[in-house]
Amino acid sequence: MTPIPTYRALRLTFLLLLAAPGAGSAIAADLAAGPMVGATDMHTTTVWLQTTAPAQAVLEYWQQDQGPARLQRMNVQLSATNDNAAQVRIDGLAPGTRYAYRVLLGGKAAGPVQHFLTQTRWQWRDKIDPPDFTALMGSCNYVNEPARDRDGTPYGADHFIYERMAAKKPDLMLWLGDNSYLREDEYTSPEGMSYRYRQDRARAELQPLLRMGQHAAIWDDHDFGPDDSNGSFVFKQQSMDLFKRYWANASYGLPELPGIFGTFSYSDVDFFLTDNRWYRDDDKLQTVADKSMFGERQLRWLKNALLMSTAPFKVIVGGSQFLNDAARTEGWAHFPRERQDFLDWLKANRIDGVLFLSGDRHFTELVKLEREGSYPLHDLTCSPLTAGPAPTRAERDRPGQVPGTLVSQRNFCSLAVAGTKQNRSMTLKAWDNEGRELWSQRIDQMQLRTPGNSVGRP
Repeated sequence: MTPIPTYRALRLTFLLLLAAPGAGSAIAADLAAGPMVGATDMHTTTVWLQTTAPAQAVLEYWQQDQGPARLQRMNVQLSATNDNAAQVRIDGLAPGTRYAYRVLLGGKAAGPVQHFLTQTRWQWRDKIDPPDFTALMGSCNYVNEPARDRDGTPYGADHFIYERMAAKKPDLMLWLGDNSYLREDEYTSPEGMSYRYRQDRARAELQPLLRMGQHAAIWDDHDFGPDDSNGSFVFKQQSMDLFKRYWANASYGLPELPGIFGTFSYSDVDFFLTDNRWYRDDDKLQTVADKSMFGERQLRWLKNALLMSTAPFKVIVGGSQFLNDAARTEGWAHFPRERQDFLDWLKANRIDGVLFLSGDRHFTELVKLEREGSYPLHDLTCSPLTAGPAPTRAERDRPGQVPGTLVSQRNFCSLAVAGTKQNRSMTLKAWDNEGRELWSQRIDQMQLRTPGNSVGRP
């Protein structure tokens, strides 16, 4: 098999020859993946797209209620250097407004008209409640490729799950890690990792979901590097560059602190995306007092961000399970000092509204941790989307597991927030790969309040 670097070099040379004077017409590009809407607030959004070859595209957008007669245009350059992917930043938008948009290639529409919705200005307005919304989530997406897969039964299946998810018309999609599976012949080079991202993102069944709502993502080991990766992975900088190329999150890390962690708000819910790989010690590391999954500086950021939040629900998102004490494989339980210090800090600082979301384990469950003198913490683990489900015999009826929430098949989950400003509720659900409800759990705002804490208001 021709090595990937050589293939890419030949491909780039071929494209340059085609573009040279007298060489004939350049290769016509089609839309390979997307468009996908990323971070969106009241006045800005980001649209991600990818083409099959280098191209000059045009993105047109307009307020849906005004029609395309008042559209605006933005030129988009897509180059082989960036896998023919681009992120288009649009500003000057009106809050709480539905926009239509489309991508043009060669002067022709590349697919149907799509839509995005800017966020509503409800803060500090007595007669306006925060908008209700629904987010979908999932982890562990495996796309089969026989030439690169291991022997035996294909590990991935049921990719129609994405069409069922798109049919739910979510406002937000949260990708909880292992969004691709890097093979052993891919995480050995940046070119190999780029190949996997391109292949998986172009999957036809995925496109309806990519075009629905807005998307945010974290990573776990398989879309970061090798299985059970830790911070020693030599290509982690290239891995981060690739992740940022394919996901249009609101932010990535801090200027002085690299990582994919960040925070964003949707309606009145604050989401805290964490990075469980960049600073991670190996789970098997022993006799180290400061053994860490997130690292002291990232946790300092998280604590400060939580202290700033006035949201009734503060959702902390991570690739590894947070609260499962019996985790035989990866999880925060293998970093007992770091985890206990953080849980003690939450309680001591009387932080209300905290709930965890995680992936990784190839099964779904809701874990509930009771705390004396404070409200219980919940960790919703949602997995797998298309990868193989894990055996769950040892996981059944564990202490802390909410009865009836263990799912041992391919599935996805939802988080729906509704209610008035002072009485919000969050309903968590699991759905099978056909989109049928498996279980439902409602958590009211008041259930996640420290006894004695008053109600905040923006």
